[in-house]
Amino acid sequence: MIMGSNTLMAMEGFVVCLVISREVLGAAAAAVLQPPPPMYVFGDSYLDVGNNNYLSGPNVPRVNRPYYGIDFPGFPTGRFSNGYNTADYIAKKIGLAAGSPPPYLSVAWSSSLVVSTALTIGMSYASGGAGILDSTNAGDNIPLSKQVQYFNATRSKMVAAVGSGAVDTLLSRSVVLIGAGGNDLSAFANAQQQSDAAAFYGSLMSNYSAAITDLYTLGARNFAITNVALAGCLPVARVLDAAGSCSDYRNYLADRFHDALRSLLADLAARLPGFLYSLADSFALMVDTFYDPQASSGFTDVASACYGGGRLGAEAECSLNSTICANRDQHYFWDNVHITQQAAKQRAQAFYDGPAKYTTPINFKQLVQMTAA
Repeated sequence: MIMGSNTLMAMEGFVVCLVISREVLGAAAAAVLQPPPPMYVFGDSYLDVGNNNYLSGPNVPRVNRPYYGIDFPGFPTGRFSNGYNTADYIAKKIGLAAGSPPPYLSVAWSSSLVVSTALTIGMSYASGGAGILDSTNAGDNIPLSKQVQYFNATRSKMVAAVGSGAVDTLLSRSVVLIGAGGNDLSAFANAQQQSDAAAFYGSLMSNYSAAITDLYTLGARNFAITNVALAGCLPVARVLDAAGSCSDYRNYLADRFHDALRSLLADLAARLPGFLYSLADSFALMVDTFYDPQASSGFTDVASACYGGGRLGAEAECSLNSTICANRDQHYFWDNVHITQQAAKQRAQAFYDGPAKYTTPINFKQLVQMTAA
């Protein structure tokens, strides 16, 4: 049978459509099957998911006691929160359903566990009390520089297991989350060394630059970084004022830190090929939240700790005998320093794909999408 030209053209069109459809479906399937990028976490207690539980010493800040973890998973995990923290919610946004990768020290005893965990979901090196400077709360935490050393040790184990090429490829699509500086600012403010501010910020940025550059040298390319929030409005700072007001000086230090960090990251991006970053503005988000707490996330208390004792819940150490609020989702602060699970969720939402004013030059979602491109 001889087909007419119209029939042939129709069949050719059908074949072309079929090929295109298969390509589109194949691309869609690949996108669906693409696993979320691993996440490697560095910083302080706002991101720590339990590393400090494995540190010895009487002054190590540990929260392996009730009522930490009361809302997740119902018992203490080492998170400085009533439940999930900011790292958990950002991890969930990225696609890691269980939340933050586990603390490095919980698996460090087994090379195979380190490798399998780091290759699939990443690792958390964050430590409560840690600073950008090694001198901050020295001996009672894992400072940022040592966290980077732990990452280097992790990478070496990964390379031994799967080869440097595979590790470099993995790290090029991974996300590095960093949140540090609050403990450094607190130590500086407590020491009242106001005349040395210029030298202090110089040391901070020099150490921060070295840590980020080392991570870049080890293969990290995509950095999600949070600044320091309203340090002067933490309950532990408010309680120092007779009227319970925020400390303008501590807030000034945090604002100045943001400016220095923004300049540092822009400089690194200009000098390091392939360096991508998103700087999240915890400071601005907190200002907006405190201006209208109810409209932001239904908060009814943004001044006092949910769990604690004394004025503003900030004068006594948290214990089984401490007061604990029932409406935890309506409190911004969990204890006298740390935020509640609800406040952490708000932060992750704002930084991942919230209003553009809270991240620069891109948000966390765009950073993740660029790693998969």
